[in-house]
Amino acid sequence: MRTLLSSVVATLATTMGCSTPAEVDESPPASSSERPERFTIAPDDYHVPYAGTAEDGRRFFLSDELFDAETGFVGLFLWNPDGSFAEVRVDRVRRPRGLPPGQAGSAGADDLVAKRLRELGGYTLEPITVEPFLTVVDGVAFGWEVEQYEDGTWFIGICPGDFIVYYEPWDGLEYDT
Repeated sequence: MRTLLSSVVATLATTMGCSTPAEVDESPPASSSERPERFTIAPDDYHVPYAGTAEDGRRFFLSDELFDAETGFVGLFLWNPDGSFAEVRVDRVRRPRGLPPGQAGSAGADDLVAKRLRELGGYTLEPITVEPFLTVVDGVAFGWEVEQYEDGTWFIGICPGDFIVYYEPWDGLEYDT
C-alpha cells in the first residue's frame, strides 16, 4: 500500500508540473546583470505629471523640477515613436526659493510648461517605454543616465537633479526620490 501511494504521489507531482526543491532555479534573473536598454516612465501625481505620447507619435517627458546647484530648468525630453532618443528642449528658470540644496521642487514656471505642452499638439498621458540617453546642453547633462552600484544593481536616474531613480523591472510603477 505504501509503495502504491508513493507511486501515485510521484505521478501526480510529475503530471501537475510540481517540482522538488532540488529542481528550483534560485539564481537571479539574467536581466538583473544586464544593462537596461529600455525602461518605462509612467505618469503620476508626484514627480512625473507629464509623460505620454504627442500628437505626432513621439514619446515625451516634461518636468519643471530639473535642477543643478544654482539653476532650475524646464525640460522636455522627446523620443521617436519607436522609443529611440530624438531631442531635448531646455529652458533655464529660477530655482524656487527656500528649497534645500539637492531637493527637487516645481519651478512654478506654469506658463512655460503650458507652452511646451502646446508644442506637443494633442497628447495622451500614458506610460511610455523608451531608451535612456544623456546629452549636454550649455554644459549641463540632461536625460536618463544608466549607472550601476557596486553590488551590480543597475539603475536609471534623471539628470540634472537626481530626484527620480528607476530600478528593475523597469515598469515605471515605482521609483526612488
